[in-house]
Amino acid sequence: MAGRIITVAQQKGGSGKTTLTANLAVALRRKGFTVAVLDTDPQGSLGRWFMERLQAVGEDGGLEFSTSSAWGASYEGEKLKRRFDVVLIDTPPKIESDLRPALRVADLVLVPVASSQVDLWATEGVLDLAAREKRPVMIVLNRTRPNTRLGAEVAAGAAALGVDVARAQLAHRVAYAESLGRGGAVAEGPSGPGRDEITALADEIMAQAGIEGAATIR
Repeated sequence: MAGRIITVAQQKGGSGKTTLTANLAVALRRKGFTVAVLDTDPQGSLGRWFMERLQAVGEDGGLEFSTSSAWGASYEGEKLKRRFDVVLIDTPPKIESDLRPALRVADLVLVPVASSQVDLWATEGVLDLAAREKRPVMIVLNRTRPNTRLGAEVAAGAAALGVDVARAQLAHRVAYAESLGRGGAVAEGPSGPGRDEITALADEIMAQAGIEGAATIR
């Protein structure tokens, strides 16, 4: 069976797309899947993370990095899914024409929403484009601050948008930034809430995208 393509998209910058993409890639790899990450963002943060990872842990034939233009995302994604179980596409913080090829090819669109009303407002444009392309969407509440009024308001606003919202939320943790800068991921760190939440999110995404289970890498 051909692999599944998951596109991570949000028109507002700073929503945590790259952090989410990198951490999901490692979490899924640890579950035994082969994973390709495709960076279409000219900023190149995902590529920098991958180069740091190569220096830190060496090559892994089951985790590959590739780049393309925004317009080339559809072609590159289709090509990669013939070789990998999961293709994760990190997109630039843009809307309309630059984003549509990555949405068109997706089996699932992940939309990270940080704990702010501005991020929530920015989500509507991505949801509209995904609806036009008839692509399923899952909102991921990112950098959340539990037990705050703002966090509750953003969660309620996301639920009112009429698309699926992941039950697993990613809290605002220093561990995400620290591990990313070293080419790592929270799933590789010690047991704790960060590792638990990204693992739970990966499980939800697997079910939503129709990704079949694989043996966990120890």
